[in-house]
Amino acid sequence: MNPTRTFAVSSLTAAVLAAGVLASQAQAATTVDLSYNGAPDPDKNAVHVFATNLKELVEEKTDGEIELKLYPNSMLGEEQERMEQTMNSPSLNIASFAGMSPLVPEVFVSAIPFLFDDFESARTFFDEGQYWQAVEDALRERTGVELLAVVEEGGFLAFTNDEKPISSPGDFEGLRFRAMDPSQVALYEAFGASGTPIPWTEVYMALKTGVADGQMNPPMYIIMGSLYEVQDYLTLANIQYSDQFLVGNGAMIDGWDETTREAFMAAVEEANQMAREHNETRVDERIAYLEEQGMEVIRPSEEELSAFREQGQPAYLEWLGEQDIDPSFIDMALEDAGMTHLAE
Repeated sequence: MNPTRTFAVSSLTAAVLAAGVLASQAQAATTVDLSYNGAPDPDKNAVHVFATNLKELVEEKTDGEIELKLYPNSMLGEEQERMEQTMNSPSLNIASFAGMSPLVPEVFVSAIPFLFDDFESARTFFDEGQYWQAVEDALRERTGVELLAVVEEGGFLAFTNDEKPISSPGDFEGLRFRAMDPSQVALYEAFGASGTPIPWTEVYMALKTGVADGQMNPPMYIIMGSLYEVQDYLTLANIQYSDQFLVGNGAMIDGWDETTREAFMAAVEEANQMAREHNETRVDERIAYLEEQGMEVIRPSEEELSAFREQGQPAYLEWLGEQDIDPSFIDMALEDAGMTHLAE
């Protein structure tokens, strides 16, 4: 055979093989949708910071085998719609209480007011507690959805309103508040106010038009939603730990080989740690920013915080008792938080 022809055939064969390898590698990459609330703005949205870090780390640790496609701003639907997608398709979602609670109402137990003194106690509660493990098990058993991480979304919740400074429970009397879910309605009612569930995407207009006088969110969300434009007063009551929940389709995760699954979970853990560090360093500057925008910041005294706690916790526990929740979840949570005396 002509040497030149032999070389040409060999080169062609090598090129075909190389193309086949590249095609195989391309086919091996799996794209997974990740949906979440809020704008794709790292300065305003801690959940977006987590999502972008997770995307990078997953692709790095799985050697490109899994690629995440991000859908911020509730692009794939509101909370319950996105949870249904996660149950029925190979996808990931960062859900709030509004998405989680219809499936695992036990999650409301983690929102008992003043359950945590600081970030460290809250993180230990979710990372190591028996209660949260039971919530994870219940979600997987009922829906096939895996609860992968508790994602901080900007510190502890604060109250805002446009009527008057709030520094004690009595200041709530007669006010109307936007609630994220029924548990927040119960809390407002404990303080003498009323609460109406309103989707996050409608909160700004509800406050602007007077449908609600106030709302409850961490400083990050107040900035992200430009709520400082329609709210005058910010009360730093540190009433609840502000979190959302990374969930994933269980069948999808089970379908990955062990190496891929371990790499993915390592990426989740690292992204979450990075998000926690980022979040904690930003809390004070976010509060300062809201002051610069004209909000009056109220910092209740220890005595005033005790009044919130003494009025809010029993009322909230009473509301929990009326829900279809096994009391053992409440007992476990209180024990994990070192507050077993509340159940007595």
